Amino acid sequence: MSFAREAGRAIRSTLVLWVITALIYPLVMVAFGQIAFPFQANGSILTNTQGQPVGSALIGQPFTSDRYFNSRPSITNYSTANPTNDEAGVLKTGISGASNLAPSNPDLLKRVQETTTQLKQAEIQPTTDLVYTSGSGLDPHITPEAARAQATRISGVRRLQPNQVELLIVQNTEGRFLGIFGEPGVNVLKLNLALDALNPAS
Repeated sequence: MSFAREAGRAIRSTLVLWVITALIYPLVMVAFGQIAFPFQANGSILTNTQGQPVGSALIGQPFTSDRYFNSRPSITNYSTANPTNDEAGVLKTGISGASNLAPSNPDLLKRVQETTTQLKQAEIQPTTDLVYTSGSGLDPHITPEAARAQATRISGVRRLQPNQVELLIVQNTEGRFLGIFGEPGVNVLKLNLALDALNPAS
């Protein structure tokens, strides 16, 4: 068999494999995702009562108003910092990541103390996830305990009965994956959207 024939066969095989792996397979996966899992395939985008997109269920975002449940602290401020004017240095570790500070680092100790003081001033019992940042800096969940620690403030500001807020927390608590992996968590964005649906923000 000649070299030209072998080369032609190799080129044809490469082209066929390229079409299968680079075109057909990705398009089939995209179509399957859009048909079977359209919500997840399009970014798990959540909308408010007006149908406007407000964020992804997979990525945390900051909430600063007393009318909303606070998210877990983020060293990257949930990637909302301006890369061209990052005076606070929240993007030093990149768009996603932890501070990588040792437990004895003075900067970490100072931030933890400041966060703890702010929570106590707001009459919120500090919990671990309301004080310490997550490894990714984009965690959309807090523990049910962290949500309940903020319930009194929320019910007071929004003039709701405490049992109404507690019910929302229970309804928006996600259990362990497959019933055994991980810990129960509350998606803060989903909880705040449910809060607005019950008692719209002014």
